[in-house]
Amino acid sequence: MPWGKSQLCWRKARILKTTSWCRLSCRCTTVLLGLNLAWSPSTIRISLAPLRFLCTTMAARIHHGTSYSRQTKLESRGRTVILNGHRHPQPKGVGYSRNVAVFQSRGKYLCFQDADDVMMEGRVRLQLDAAIKHPDSIIGCQITRNPEGSTKRYTHWLNNMSQAQLFTQVFTSHGPTVLMATWFCSRALFDRVGKFDERGKGVPEDLLFFYNHLRQGGGVHRVDAPLLCYRYHEDGASRSVQENTIWDLRVNFLEERVLQHWKHFTIWNAGKQGRHLFRSLTPKNQLKVLAFCDVDSKKIVKAFYTYHESKQRPKPTVPVVHFTEARPPFVLCVKMVIKMPAVFNPPPWLLPRYTLIVASIEL
Repeated sequence: MPWGKSQLCWRKARILKTTSWCRLSCRCTTVLLGLNLAWSPSTIRISLAPLRFLCTTMAARIHHGTSYSRQTKLESRGRTVILNGHRHPQPKGVGYSRNVAVFQSRGKYLCFQDADDVMMEGRVRLQLDAAIKHPDSIIGCQITRNPEGSTKRYTHWLNNMSQAQLFTQVFTSHGPTVLMATWFCSRALFDRVGKFDERGKGVPEDLLFFYNHLRQGGGVHRVDAPLLCYRYHEDGASRSVQENTIWDLRVNFLEERVLQHWKHFTIWNAGKQGRHLFRSLTPKNQLKVLAFCDVDSKKIVKAFYTYHESKQRPKPTVPVVHFTEARPPFVLCVKMVIKMPAVFNPPPWLLPRYTLIVASIEL
């Protein structure tokens, strides 16, 4: 007996549902990371097809009671859960823990999740779709904060960059342009870049991985939906990284990716941050600096900046000029806030030829 129209529609819907179920369950691994793995129950509530969960602790112990009960709940819903720990007396760090989870997993796609954050329904599905469309990209998403209003300006920056700015603002002080806690990527991409740095506390393993990814021509994409609630707490691993460590990595990356290809450039900011950048450059790149430029008459009236601590002879001396007299290209050392001050209104001829390096952000 031939199929009726309603039967065909039902069969098609069932096939689509089954295909989606198999695609998610066979391809995705969620990598959970925590200090002691008293992890968030948010993953239990995800109404997706069965997924595989790799839960790794940075510490030497697991909170077995809480973790086991949640493991049982997940497994009862068809999800594979593997708990990992280690016997070392001290925490082995974020990089080590993520690597262990990735190496023990089998999924073609990896969804990274900190154990104390909350995953919103639909995250895996939406980021998987984006990863299929952008196979060479790290996929991020927008976030909400808990407590609400934490690091307001940083959150605004993460959530409101354009897709193009995910590339142009990689030299800023804020780290990767998509938050590590939201990363989603293919296993092939992870294997190509290599594992996370395992030196432990004080090492920005996410930034190092992100830079290596960009060096290999990788892309960055953000799903414009708030798919993660990012929890703020004083003991977060990222707070163990010194500002100078981040600064040195940023300057080295800027020199490698941009400045070595420029014959000369102007530093926009004759103040503290502009001078700090100049002192951090290699002698070769210091020689490329045509001038500092600024809008502040008190800085411009000095006419020159001399790097007195330099071991070079004669000591490097750079002119200080008004921005209207400056020559492109520019490296901008400005403080980024939600609304840039009105005085920062660059002329049209500046925009096509500049690199933005943000000194700091008002959190």
